Amino acid sequence: MFLTLAIAAVPSFLASLVEWVEAFTIIVAVGNTRGWRAPIIGTASGLATLAVIVAVFGTPLILFHDQISQGFHIVVGVLLLLFGMRWLRKAILRFAGIVAIHDEELIYQREVAELRAQGLRPDRWDNIGFWFSYKAVLLEGLEVAFIVVALGAQGGAALQAAILGAVAAFAVTTSFGAVVHKPLSFVPENFMKFVVGAMLTTFGIFWGAEGMLVRWPLDAASLLFILGGVCLTSVVAVRMLALIAPQGARVAARNI
Repeated sequence: MFLTLAIAAVPSFLASLVEWVEAFTIIVAVGNTRGWRAPIIGTASGLATLAVIVAVFGTPLILFHDQISQGFHIVVGVLLLLFGMRWLRKAILRFAGIVAIHDEELIYQREVAELRAQGLRPDRWDNIGFWFSYKAVLLEGLEVAFIVVALGAQGGAALQAAILGAVAAFAVTTSFGAVVHKPLSFVPENFMKFVVGAMLTTFGIFWGAEGMLVRWPLDAASLLFILGGVCLTSVVAVRMLALIAPQGARVAARNI
């Protein structure tokens, strides 16, 4: 039981931490540039929207878990596999030097410049500040919501653990952010994306195979061997790309 809950909570926490850090960069840019009232309300509204999404898609996992077919587990496994491979692919390209490393400080400066170009904030209500913050929380949080629901597909306890992981990540991010009032660039975001991508890919392989009635010889302990294989393959891919890619090659992140 503890292992099942940890499998849901840990990747949910790490993935959510990465997404909340990215959202926080935009929120703090809005707050420092245009005031804090609108971004706080926008953040709360975004979180409320995400809570509804998780409730709508997560409730059936609790109520009808015993009736969920094997096909559902295949779908969840494939989605986790595709989602994890997307994160892992970007991380591999970054560490190979093909895509620029994600820089929260640079993103912050770009957001501040864009916000200042919108003009001064109004005296009563800042519609721009609200929507900037709302969209940041919603767009980054949609990935969190998907991960939470997918990791919670093993039942009510797993879903609760995944939700707690995401909430804990939000609490950690906002706590540090309230103290520093600047982008959390000290968070090893690029490395964490590599780790989360590898973990989600591992769970996708594991659950997708279980949906096809594959029985792993070591049950949940097989996850460690799958994770090791995914990480080893990814490290080899980084080394190979670094050797064969032209020096100084760069690809815009939006193109991958």
